[in-house]
Amino acid sequence: MTRSISSANYTSLQNRVLIARDFIWFVVRDRSTGAPVTDGYWSDLGSISADVIDPDTGSIVTRTFASGAGLVSVSAIPLVSNLTVQTVTVKLSQVSDRVNDLIRGYDCKQGKVQVFRGMFDPTTRAMVAPAIPRFAGTIDTAPIKTPPEGEIGDVTLTCTGNTQELMRSNPDTRSDASQRLRDSIDEFYRDTATVIEWQIYWGKKSGTIDIVGASRELIGQPF
Repeated sequence: MTRSISSANYTSLQNRVLIARDFIWFVVRDRSTGAPVTDGYWSDLGSISADVIDPDTGSIVTRTFASGAGLVSVSAIPLVSNLTVQTVTVKLSQVSDRVNDLIRGYDCKQGKVQVFRGMFDPTTRAMVAPAIPRFAGTIDTAPIKTPPEGEIGDVTLTCTGNTQELMRSNPDTRSDASQRLRDSIDEFYRDTATVIEWQIYWGKKSGTIDIVGASRELIGQPF
């Protein structure tokens, strides 16, 4: 699979003068209000305000990413051109107070996660173009484990790509009540509950007497 990149990125890649950095963005929920809470990290030191391409809208947005001390690693993200559901693991360090606030203070289950790759010019220390999205999905599992004394306490998030949404079945039923929730004047499913009981009369009007059939039964032989 090929990926479209900006001309600035392409030119710098041809000259082999770029340094890659990863960015990760979370959208989780406040446990009390359900309101969305955002947080971001990047794989370098200090905080940075960086332009990224929003995978949902395709527009360029500016986001603030915290020091990479909280972001330990992101697993390999394969490039595919089919509907295969991709799973990515993200490791965060429990040593970071900010990570602890994110994982323990908010509801991360089914939260949104986006991973970007930004290219920096080593001479100017500036990103040559907005960071491109490499993965967009939801947090599937976010287990919190307290390690024994002296061991590393990383948090491993398992994230599933948005392609999974295409695999979900619709639990809604085909009923008149359900359809009217979508459009109050839509009568397409009006008779769904009773149509199975309808009697269809082929070749005659409903309510007429089958004289030929009755005569056959009286005589006891076919005509």
